[in-house]
Amino acid sequence: MNRLIIRILLSITLLMQSVSAQAELLTLAVASNFTAAMNEIVEQFEAGTEHSVRVSYGSSGMIYAQIINGAPFDIFFSADQEKPQALEDAGMILPSTRFTYAVGGLALWSKNAELDLQNGEILRHGNFNRLALANPRLAPYGIAAVETLQHLGLDESTRHKWVLGENISQALQFVETRNADLGFVSVSQILDQGEVRDGSAWLVPADLHSPIRQDAVILRRAEQNPAAHAFINFIQGNQASSIIESFGYRLDSE
Repeated sequence: MNRLIIRILLSITLLMQSVSAQAELLTLAVASNFTAAMNEIVEQFEAGTEHSVRVSYGSSGMIYAQIINGAPFDIFFSADQEKPQALEDAGMILPSTRFTYAVGGLALWSKNAELDLQNGEILRHGNFNRLALANPRLAPYGIAAVETLQHLGLDESTRHKWVLGENISQALQFVETRNADLGFVSVSQILDQGEVRDGSAWLVPADLHSPIRQDAVILRRAEQNPAAHAFINFIQGNQASSIIESFGYRLDSE
């Protein structure tokens, strides 16, 4: 009887060790505009695998600097293509792992539902106090916002009203807390099941700024981490693609 119990306990121990060997911790660095979509993707991924995921959000520029200085991330989801390309050129990623996971959209948004933001005419008239946008030195959505203003010929006339956030999430926060009357944010941040959740918005036409193609890369430290490869396979699959599109992004193949 004692031998049988010992055998059972030994089998359980070996099984637990086997599961533990297969389950890995995955560390993601993700551009803040993709927060809501990534939270849902991670939830679905963890529900279907033994792996666990830890996510850090921030501006693409800040994350890039952290990676260059040795931050222990496995995968980087940027809000642009330039920073993943730079990491690839520096030999810091696994070869052939860079790909576009989403194409973002830009919106002018206000908490005030009474404001008419269509076609950005409010920017031309100047009847607002503060305009929030992500810092274009750090965040691709900030670059897109500045390009939009330049295209409209309004970058100089509005510059004294700009309030710069470290990233697109902080730009959104400025508008949500009414520290800015309106701001350029990611379309994904203001949608709820395909509709603008509150306030008023103008979805900026894509031809007013450069395409916001967002690339991801697997960093070299994750070469032996099966969770990294499993996660990339998952995010390129139909389930994750549907989640990405539900937050107002386009897929690169569209």
